[in-house]
Amino acid sequence: MTYDELLKNAFIKIEKAGLEKSVAKLLLMHYAKVETTKLYANLNQQVNPKVLENFNKGLKLYLEKKLPLQYIIKNQPFFGYDFYVDTNVLIPRYETEELVEHLIYYIEDKFKNAVKILDLGTGSGCIAITLDKELKNAIVTATDISEKALLVAKRNNQTLNASVRFLLGDLFEPLRGERFDIIVSNPPYIPIGEMIGETVKHEPEISLYGGADGLYYYQRIIEEAKGYLTENGLLAFEHAYNTAKQIKELALQHFPNSKVIQHRDLSGRDRITLIEVGEIDV
Repeated sequence: MTYDELLKNAFIKIEKAGLEKSVAKLLLMHYAKVETTKLYANLNQQVNPKVLENFNKGLKLYLEKKLPLQYIIKNQPFFGYDFYVDTNVLIPRYETEELVEHLIYYIEDKFKNAVKILDLGTGSGCIAITLDKELKNAIVTATDISEKALLVAKRNNQTLNASVRFLLGDLFEPLRGERFDIIVSNPPYIPIGEMIGETVKHEPEISLYGGADGLYYYQRIIEEAKGYLTENGLLAFEHAYNTAKQIKELALQHFPNSKVIQHRDLSGRDRITLIEVGEIDV
């Protein structure tokens, strides 16, 4: 069987299932270890038997279980780094890369010396590890309530040669007495009961749902942050496109002197909020 025949057959099956046809190409590129241009240049070549076997296994998982591509191949690129992912962690999104990018610009502009960063609900560790890798002056700590998620994060920390400190616990729980210049989080923000896609259903519920209105964790973090931020510290969030106003209101309620900076993502949606908390009693 040629690569062309294999792809065409896979496209037919995926189309019948009502799923994304592009996954077939990405699966084949992964198992054949080729880039797009090389794949298309060799469409008439015979498929290696081992590649064919692995591809068919992966395609079956996608068709029958609707398992996301990233969980099938155990990988998701993020900010130029390859992160291991499995069903114990949320799959890193491109919007989160934008949060990290805004943070890097902010830190490089505001901090010339060491900067202490805390990532709450780290999951795969993508935010914490990327900041640790990209910023020479960063001292990064990350927490998560899921022991299994932390195993994934620690694996990525080791594989990517990063030096993040990971702690098990609910948000600030394992950090009593510590303070940070930057607190960042991409917490669960889907309202309970809201419809989600078939592949998203495989992601851990604890990483998806944020209470009745999706704001439960934002409220908790903003309320508790005063005890963990240094003077003139920064809170940084990714959030749903339709909750920017409520998050700004929460920030001003608990930090009346704060400056709230909100950014749109590349799709033009309000997805990122930075809160310069102003002077606080430390």
